[in-house]
Amino acid sequence: MEKDRECSSVYFHRPPESLNCAQSIMKGFQEEFGVSNEEIEAFRAWGGGRAEGGVCGALFAADTLLKRRNLGSIAKGFEKKVGYITCKEIKGNQACSCPDCVRIADELMVEILDK
Repeated sequence: MEKDRECSSVYFHRPPESLNCAQSIMKGFQEEFGVSNEEIEAFRAWGGGRAEGGVCGALFAADTLLKRRNLGSIAKGFEKKVGYITCKEIKGNQACSCPDCVRIADELMVEILDK
């Protein structure tokens, strides 16, 4: 991975993009995975606990991208760092802020991609 890429969390709820957690991961890895702007917009539907199974949108987006390259999942590592994988549990237990979930998902993806 390029050393000077910015963490996906820079896009989370910050102008001009003001993206949700799932979109932030997609935007952060847009170049590496060839993600279109239309796909980033489509991932608006997966933030705020609305991803399959209620999982964190950042985790959902990261796994979506990793599966495209048959690179597995960051779910175990994410749960180890955050304590939970669903948005409801993360927020309900105040385990981690949304920007930190995005940062953690980003870091775990970079670890896999750097292998």
